[in-house]
Amino acid sequence: MADYITTWSGIHFTPLEPKKEEIRAEDIAHALSLMTRANGHFPEFYSVAQHCIHCCEEAAARSYSARVQAACLLHDGSEAYLADITRPVKKHLPGYLSIEEVLQSAIYEKFLGEPLTEEEEALVKDVDDALLYYEFLHYMGEALMDCAPVLSGSPVFETLPFQTVEKRYLKLLKELLHQQGFLDKSRIKP
Repeated sequence: MADYITTWSGIHFTPLEPKKEEIRAEDIAHALSLMTRANGHFPEFYSVAQHCIHCCEEAAARSYSARVQAACLLHDGSEAYLADITRPVKKHLPGYLSIEEVLQSAIYEKFLGEPLTEEEEALVKDVDDALLYYEFLHYMGEALMDCAPVLSGSPVFETLPFQTVEKRYLKLLKELLHQQGFLDKSRIKP
C-alpha cells in the first residue's frame, strides 16, 4: 500500500515527506471544516476550521500583523493531512510531534514565505490557548486554566454548515495573503 493520502483536490500527498507544491489551501479548508474540535466530545458540531477562523479573528482584535493573523488561521493546517490527536496523548508521541512540526513548517513556508519566528509562534500559541479555554467554557462548562485568558474579540460558538466555514476560511486566507503581497497562484486559487 502507498504511503500517501488522497486529498479532496485529488493530490496524492505524502504526509511524512511534504512537498510545498502539493499543499493546497482548498484541501486544508475542506478537511478542517469537516473535522470536529475536542475529538467529537462537544455537545454539537464545532469544526477545527471554525476554531482557526476564531483564532484569526482574535489575532485581528489584538491588532496583530496580517502575517500572525494568517498563521493563526493556518496553525492547525497539518491536521488536514494527519488528523488530530488530543493534547494529553500527543505530548507522549515524540514521533508524531516531529512529523507534525515538519508538515506545519512546510505549510507556513508555503503560504507565508518562511517559518514563524519564536515571537510569532508564541503569539499564535497564546491565541490558540485562549480560544481553547473559551470553547471548553462554552461547550463543556469547564475552565481549563485557573485564570481566564484575555479575549479581545467576541467569538460566536455555533454549528455552521461546513461549506460556509470552508468558504469563510478561504476568503480570510486570500485577504490576508493579499495584504502581505503573497497572493499568487502557487499559494491559493483566486
